[in-house]
Amino acid sequence: MPILPSLETDAEEWDDTGAAAMTDEAAFAEAMLASYRRAMASVSAVSSDIRAAARRLTSIWREGGRLVYTGAGSSGLAAAEDAAELPGTFGLDASRIAIVLPGGTDEPFRIDGSAEDDAAAGEQAIAELGDLTRDAVIAVSASGSTPFTVAAVAEARRRGAFVIGIAHHQGSPLLVGADAPILLESGEEALRGSTRLAAGAAQKAALGMLSSLMGFGLGHIHQGLMVNLKADNAKLRERARGIVATIAGVSDAEAEGALRKAGGEVKPAVLIACGVSVGAAVTCLAAAGGRIDEALRRAAVSGAVMGEKPNEQGSVA
Repeated sequence: MPILPSLETDAEEWDDTGAAAMTDEAAFAEAMLASYRRAMASVSAVSSDIRAAARRLTSIWREGGRLVYTGAGSSGLAAAEDAAELPGTFGLDASRIAIVLPGGTDEPFRIDGSAEDDAAAGEQAIAELGDLTRDAVIAVSASGSTPFTVAAVAEARRRGAFVIGIAHHQGSPLLVGADAPILLESGEEALRGSTRLAAGAAQKAALGMLSSLMGFGLGHIHQGLMVNLKADNAKLRERARGIVATIAGVSDAEAEGALRKAGGEVKPAVLIACGVSVGAAVTCLAAAGGRIDEALRRAAVSGAVMGEKPNEQGSVA
């Protein structure tokens, strides 16, 4: 059997060692699990790089910049998925989040393999975003050499963006062209060349860490809870109530009352449930940069904590 050429995540030619064993279902399943373990290890190995990039994203968002996610194929879908979750999870302004995929986002789940080879389209898609000097671009490519994505990154750099590049091949154009390169050395895929698997898992984990650490930096995570979620359905309204009750140490009814007074927003509702007036809750949160712990400290120092919690009707006794 001839050696297969290097594909996407591999720096060397494929090794046929053990290929015969892959005809056994259990062996193939174990090979996949082993590849996923390598994928997670590759993310752990660059944790400090991810944290540094996330701190920069936090600053960019605080200063009014946009987040632009780009990629092609399964890497593009991973990027788009992370971007799409941010408004609901962290209450981020959707108008400041852009997703750039080959062929656009009208049919994001129809992967056109040929479109990822169109470098001119990648350049044009970024150019349409205008000035990027205040913005961040997060680009993902398994090989690090996808023409659409590499061209998009080059154009983003020309327009002043801060670029985070996520790829699996050291020295690839995407990583070389990024301000913050994140190399995920996830190794060979058990299903050769199918980078939606181990490489995709590593990408999803790295993207999730980036955006969640940014959320943490923005004060949208407290005690491991999503305190700036957008509660726009019954499930999330129930979750918001539980978050307020957990942090403030109050009953569900008291949490519900605090949420009503806070217009459904979790952060001020937590402070209200802890005995802070509505006005003081807003003021203290603004002064604290949106961080609940600091807002509570400021409220205590200023004497805004009344020592009494809202009753079931939502008013403070």
